Amino acid sequence: MTELKLFTDEYFMKKALEQAQMAFNRNEVPVGALVVFGNQIISRAYNLTETLNDVTAHAEMQAFTAAADFIGGKYLSDCTLYVTLEPCVMCAGAAYWTQLSKIVFGAFDPKRGFSKTGHQLLHPKTEVIGGILEHECSQLLQTFFKNKR
Repeated sequence: MTELKLFTDEYFMKKALEQAQMAFNRNEVPVGALVVFGNQIISRAYNLTETLNDVTAHAEMQAFTAAADFIGGKYLSDCTLYVTLEPCVMCAGAAYWTQLSKIVFGAFDPKRGFSKTGHQLLHPKTEVIGGILEHECSQLLQTFFKNKR
């Protein structure tokens, strides 16, 4: 009998960091995201705001669209979003409508993160875990903005 391997939040955050590195390499703000369903990655994304000239092209929004396409429906109620930076208010609002069961993020964003306004932006059933691989996620962002100055 084949044993099912259960992956950790750290494992999936490392995969989201790979996406963030891809954004970094494209001169995009290095935020990566993925959606997981049943221990399987169903979408991967990174910021594309510069590439698409679209302020709404955040990694989370790209991941939601790809995951909904994969599932064949707009609700992601049995899915987890992994994202390297705490979602902004826009992305938290979109997460509400997707009815995600869980959001796991890396770096906190005290200036623009959704928790500044409170968790009421999320669906009441959405669990939130922050600070997973926080140092690695923060370091990539700090390096990006340091290089911009």
